[in-house]
Amino acid sequence: MFEFRKSRLTRSVVTGAMATAIAAAVLPAATAAAKTPGPPPVPERYTTQKLAWQPCGPGGSLECAQMKVPRDWYHPGTGEDLTIAVSRQRASDPARRRGVLMMAAGGPGGQGLLRPANLVKRSPSIGAAYDVVSFDQRGVGQSSRVRCETDAEFQGYFDGDSRDRSPAAVQRELDNARKFVDSCRARSGDLMNYITTDQTVHDMDLYRTLLGEKKVSYYGPSYATVIGTYYATEFPQRVERVVLDSNIDAAGTWAEFEEGQPLSFQRRFEQDFLPWLAKYDDTYHYGRTAAEAKAKYEKLRGALRDHPLPIVGGKAVIDPNRLDSVVISVMYNGSNFPALAKSLAVLDHWDQATAEERAMIDKGFGQPANADFFAEFFSVTCSDTPWDRDTGQWAKRAAKDAAKYPLAGARELTYTAVCANWPESKVPRTKITGKGLPPILMLNGRHDPATHYEGAQRSHRALRGSRLVTVDGGDHGQYQDGSACVDSAVNGYLLEGKLPAHDITCEGAPLPAPAGQG
Repeated sequence: MFEFRKSRLTRSVVTGAMATAIAAAVLPAATAAAKTPGPPPVPERYTTQKLAWQPCGPGGSLECAQMKVPRDWYHPGTGEDLTIAVSRQRASDPARRRGVLMMAAGGPGGQGLLRPANLVKRSPSIGAAYDVVSFDQRGVGQSSRVRCETDAEFQGYFDGDSRDRSPAAVQRELDNARKFVDSCRARSGDLMNYITTDQTVHDMDLYRTLLGEKKVSYYGPSYATVIGTYYATEFPQRVERVVLDSNIDAAGTWAEFEEGQPLSFQRRFEQDFLPWLAKYDDTYHYGRTAAEAKAKYEKLRGALRDHPLPIVGGKAVIDPNRLDSVVISVMYNGSNFPALAKSLAVLDHWDQATAEERAMIDKGFGQPANADFFAEFFSVTCSDTPWDRDTGQWAKRAAKDAAKYPLAGARELTYTAVCANWPESKVPRTKITGKGLPPILMLNGRHDPATHYEGAQRSHRALRGSRLVTVDGGDHGQYQDGSACVDSAVNGYLLEGKLPAHDITCEGAPLPAPAGQG
């Protein structure tokens, strides 16, 4: 699951549905077999192309272009070329320019093309010193896209109550997964085999070549931490300074990552949100203890199971899974706790809700799932590392996690069953060791629900010589999140090469009070 974004209640279903999968990471296998031969030399027709820069849109100074890349970097003479959309925000102070800072988006499924403008707006000192560049990775956005189900066909994939472990309910999830994979085969053909992190980092290195740079620095959040780790491992001579924010375990597999997420989402819900909600019982009337608040949430969930709530003029319903999806999406960032709490309070007295409150619920809960996001998401996560093809085993695992970590564990099978049916990948495996790399700066929150801290620690150990900034908080995405300590560490490293002498701990952004309370 893993799109890096500050979650908003209005992104509810889309972001929440992807939450168990996140956000926002491609995971190289911890133990590699014999080293797979690298790709052949890059054909001249790719290295001599010119980037035709033009404004990305009216106003602003972000430039966009397109570049052609091989469908398969290991066999560049076969198949149609792909198009990669790239962007560039030139350094605002050419006299201070020190190079290129490359970015990538999380997900898999996130779009990175327009992100440089926002980064430099929030960190002008970085924008003064670097050309900040990014791209939509292959398979998504304005780049060549992978296609599976349409939005209309995909609606309903996450509906219902995933805690229902009856044979009929489990079979429905398995059937939905097979149907989705069949649509990918029918509409994308073998392209689905080439939407991988390994192929993406070769796209990145061609981009570096076309920019005329010998080396680049890198910042990447969530799934983009794995893109950065792959790139640095495969092209160690091409990286200067690397910042990895909210880390996937780059020494593990996608299966291991998804097995770990139910714990971290449940931890965020029970140890951060529910105590916060109980603290403001006078405002939201949801119970004076975390246990009382949890019981009330479960009561609401049960009522929605028995009687799903029609919204958006009857075009959608709030059922247990949609409720959980919204909660999962909000767990990404504590600044959204008040909006979620207000929505829960409205649902608790729906028969008395005002027109304004009903419109808020429509907006927050009524957004459909994005089929294109999941086409990219599954293409990457199902191809990058090996998967057990035994769907019976995954059904048993989901039942166990649904009981132990119900918020996200219940929906585990809706993701793992897709990868159990995905065509087996032959992508090369890369062991992550940190050998030959500059020191890498890593950031991670202790209660990050999407990129769990335990995985970040394992990745930190695998990337020998890295420094880990642990943030005492639960937000996903630490840089530019309100911690002066974190921002100072990142800016000091990117601008001056100053890396902490050892691992450090920073305070995270404080959780907000309800509107009108200080």
